Amino acid sequence: MSKYTTILFDLDGTLLPMDQDRFTYTYFKELAVKLAPLGFDPKALAGNIWAGVAAMVKNDGSVTNEEAFWVEFSHIYGETVREHIPVFEEFYANEFQKAKRVCGFSPESKEIVDKIKKAGYQVVLATNPIFPAIATRSRIRWAGLEPEDFLWYTTYENSSFCKPNPKYYEEIVSKLGLDPKTCLMVGNDVTEDGAAKALGMDVFFLTDCLINKEGKDIDREPHGSFGELKAFLGV
Repeated sequence: MSKYTTILFDLDGTLLPMDQDRFTYTYFKELAVKLAPLGFDPKALAGNIWAGVAAMVKNDGSVTNEEAFWVEFSHIYGETVREHIPVFEEFYANEFQKAKRVCGFSPESKEIVDKIKKAGYQVVLATNPIFPAIATRSRIRWAGLEPEDFLWYTTYENSSFCKPNPKYYEEIVSKLGLDPKTCLMVGNDVTEDGAAKALGMDVFFLTDCLINKEGKDIDREPHGSFGELKAFLGV
């Protein structure tokens, strides 16, 4: 019998195969087109979005990631930028969907989530919470899943930390009343997903779209394809 009660999955590059750079380029390009008529300079926009992301990554937990982003964005564009929040929401509901075409798809994602749940595990979506819920729900569906497949999924509205801050994982286990030692984090980013180990979680690195910017040796860590993950969990 497995010692785990809960399996946490990353989304981008894990359940949703993708080339991160290609996805980001397409996403930002569509956003620039959407916002240009409102006076947002397309060339400056990408850098300013990244500044907002950096503010979320540095978030100390005193505010939600959503507020951290908009505080930074307001510093850049002025407080009136918040008046355009409905336009951003409209973008995620519509134009953002075009980014699906640069993502991959693996039927194994739904298959393994279904098998894991059938085996009695709880399943949490631990995707870096730098997107609003509307965008996260879309990306879940691009992967062939539904938001309801997960006990919890992290978004910029419900989270106050980001990967690779271990407090991101701490916030999840605290909210859900989990014991980190009975949790397994499954992800493709050795740094961001590997940070879960600081809490005593085990980590399985999915290698299909592996990101290992620091060149860490993962040979002694559980790793491999979805097939190897299924064997590891016995499902």
